[in-house]
Amino acid sequence: MKAYVMRSLNRAKLLWGYLRRRPVLEALPVEYIVETTAKCNLYCPMCPRESLPQPKEDMPEHIFERLVRESAATAEHMMLIGLGEPFLDPKIFDRIDYCHRYGIATLLSTNGTLLTLDVAERILASPLEHITLSFDGSTKESFEFYRKGANFEKVRENFVRLAHMKHERGAKLQIVVQMVRMERNAGEVEDFLRFWRAVPGVDSVRVKEDETNLLRPEAARPASAANRPCHYLWRGPMYVKHNGDVYACCQSYMLGGKPVGRIGEQSLDAIWNAKEMQRMRRLHAAGRAGEIDICSRCCIAIPHPLLVVGSLTVHGRWVRRALPLVERMAGRLFTPARADGAPKDLVQIER
Repeated sequence: MKAYVMRSLNRAKLLWGYLRRRPVLEALPVEYIVETTAKCNLYCPMCPRESLPQPKEDMPEHIFERLVRESAATAEHMMLIGLGEPFLDPKIFDRIDYCHRYGIATLLSTNGTLLTLDVAERILASPLEHITLSFDGSTKESFEFYRKGANFEKVRENFVRLAHMKHERGAKLQIVVQMVRMERNAGEVEDFLRFWRAVPGVDSVRVKEDETNLLRPEAARPASAANRPCHYLWRGPMYVKHNGDVYACCQSYMLGGKPVGRIGEQSLDAIWNAKEMQRMRRLHAAGRAGEIDICSRCCIAIPHPLLVVGSLTVHGRWVRRALPLVERMAGRLFTPARADGAPKDLVQIER
């Protein structure tokens, strides 16, 4: 009960700060993206790691544990993802358990190449609440073009097996199968939806736009197009690299921004209210986000303020579960604008 009250109070303070557009917040983010490993076993042309070379390193335990301890009273969700494949982190299940010990829900996504029967068993025995299965295509040709080093049939078999095991055991794990729509797989959407919607154990099937735009740099959206302050700056998630560097958001790192602090060198409160964070909030609140280099090149959807308010009134766990429905029904309230002013399509199917 105490943890519930603390987190509810934290969200209320964030909501007040967002509504008042305050640059200094008296609360901490509800979500974090935590890169527990920078290692990956695939080459994907649309992945930022191809333009931002990554070391073959995991996050040290002392950095991860300090982050969890400092955020324990306020964090509701940690996404244990980044520019690496989570199952290359030998301590990934220990980290899931550590978060659970502090009442923090966990999420991760995987390319499926390491999703063996043993790993599937461990997933279902763990307190992991949500997993995204990344499967970029419904044909061998498109999938293996975007996921170089992966085998179409093997990965699909791994994903289907996990879903069946979850279904047979009545496990609560939320499974989302996701495809990023790009040039070579754009014509495969209906086949993708048809196949994965029929797999027992899959909770939702998602087709989303390519938010990195590494394959379409001309599609970058001016930050001023939506003319809304970015929710990341008041709600999170902040992005924590494997070495402890903290960025305002995942896009800040991907677009070449600088860290606003480092775990272990400053407190989370000092990082969350660093001078650069305050500057970004002021400019967003004034409708001048386009003056921030990384924001001017960002293509992430900025939701309508009403959706941000809603996301700060309930626990992050329910926000995650409601997201598919929100994306389906919110339409233009959530959909990002393209540079040419036309809205991007976003397909979201909820089982």
